[in-house]
Amino acid sequence: MAELRIERFNPAADTNQLRAAHQIVLAANLEDQPMLPPRAFAMFELWWARGFGGDPRQTWLATSADGTPVGCYLLVLTERENTTIASSVLYVTPEARRRGYGSALLAHAAAQARTAGRSRLSVEARDDSAGAAFGAAVGARPGIAEVSRRLSVDDDLAARLPRLKAAARERSAGYSLVSWTGVTPDELMADSMAMSGAMADAPRDEGVDAELWDAERIRHFEQSGLDAGHQFYAVAARHEQTGRLVALTQLRTAADTPGWGFQALTAVLPEHRGHRLGLLVKAAMLEWLQAEEPDVRFILTENAGPNDHMIAINEQLGFEVVAVHRHWEVQTVPGD
Repeated sequence: MAELRIERFNPAADTNQLRAAHQIVLAANLEDQPMLPPRAFAMFELWWARGFGGDPRQTWLATSADGTPVGCYLLVLTERENTTIASSVLYVTPEARRRGYGSALLAHAAAQARTAGRSRLSVEARDDSAGAAFGAAVGARPGIAEVSRRLSVDDDLAARLPRLKAAARERSAGYSLVSWTGVTPDELMADSMAMSGAMADAPRDEGVDAELWDAERIRHFEQSGLDAGHQFYAVAARHEQTGRLVALTQLRTAADTPGWGFQALTAVLPEHRGHRLGLLVKAAMLEWLQAEEPDVRFILTENAGPNDHMIAINEQLGFEVVAVHRHWEVQTVPGD
């Protein structure tokens, strides 16, 4: 392998290094995920500098012997759950692949994870990509499929939504819709936390705990997004008998990624499932978004491959598969 220098940098202060990492990620994704929108710098900065849940992170940049940036990785060390796991995304520019740089970066990330007391390193890669082939070659264990789907926001969708919304209404007597933009209102935070907790039964990799979204983590996510120029939309279903919100879907748009919307949480409390509330809130969201932001042409969502119920809803709405990825796990402590 040619000489490789791997150095940690501070993404909040070292702008040149962060921009170099951003260019590496753009080039790698153009090769590996051309069907997805390029990640704008403001969004990338949020992801690498602060993250969406506020968990500690390390950022590393790799340069070749002549000082050319050729690779990078982000290492996230969650503190509230999954404290034996370090999660990572790792990139090598297409023109610098097959030179041993990926192996060097993976070994370096595993060493950092081990130093941080993590016995497992989880690295994300798209199926059929160079990263997935690399994971298989080094003996990493693949997790469940995570499927990205894209919805075209067009006249056909506008024609489908009234029918789908009416079908959902037939099964959802006793529920009404509530919506808001921006941060979650204080008086609705407890209900929002409960619905985030309802995601705990969604399919996930073996040995991985569900994330705990309390008020502090929700507020961090929302404020970080607002600081990066995002707009948040939320549509919820209220149970009239109790007055509580029992279903919620959230979506965001980003000023620096025009034409796209990004699906966030969709959840229904277990005791209120079977009333087509998931379809109801998502159809209402799409109608609202078409009125509020008519320039949005695509919406991106992601579901675990085994999440049959949510996938069925998305397919009714017209979402189509554009990519499949999964986490590949390696042990950082031999024999652990």
